[in-house]
Amino acid sequence: MDPVRVQQLVKAIEGKDLSTAAHTWRVVLYTLAMAEEAGVAAERMQELTHAAALHDVGKLDTPREILTKPGRLTGEEFEVIQQHPVSGFARMVAMDVEDPLVLDLVRFHHERWDGKGYPYGYAGEEIPAAARYFAVVDTFDAMTSHRPYRHEVGEDAAERAIEEIKRGAGTHHAPEAVEMFAELYRKGRLTWILHYFNDGDDVPEFSHAEEADRVFRRRRRRV
Repeated sequence: MDPVRVQQLVKAIEGKDLSTAAHTWRVVLYTLAMAEEAGVAAERMQELTHAAALHDVGKLDTPREILTKPGRLTGEEFEVIQQHPVSGFARMVAMDVEDPLVLDLVRFHHERWDGKGYPYGYAGEEIPAAARYFAVVDTFDAMTSHRPYRHEVGEDAAERAIEEIKRGAGTHHAPEAVEMFAELYRKGRLTWILHYFNDGDDVPEFSHAEEADRVFRRRRRRV
């Protein structure tokens, strides 16, 4: 995708939900960490960066009052939320986006290994590999960051999140994706992302894949 178009969409998503800026940086960098561990070719890193940054583009079509609701969603409201992968995919297709990584992450990142996810109920290897791995990243970040319905996460949030994700291996998540992410966490290779791009501090504006890759390489050398 055109980096300028990616930047415009990320800004639009952040404008809809102000908590998104730090989330975007973290999920991009967690994704790059997993891709590096898996030996993904360098030329595919830009595609992965774009895909991770735009995974929630469908939330542009979700009412703001639902996205930012501080209390528990009603059943009807959750059904609206469940449509954001569909609307995001439709938006990408309407924009003539053909990158399969972007399309897969936007469309399938809420599917579950056991077939109980949404919006399609795909299971196991029916779910594209990139989306299976990204689902672990997205879940971890959701459990370790502030949300409209949760303002306190606590110092042990990451440990609790890892344990919860491990319990979900084989049901919520692909076992191999859980194993890789948990091992990266155990080795301390995700800590700088968790703490540096936190919800309490200003984060740099997300511009394009090259910048994200520079940040990742620069910070990785320090750990």
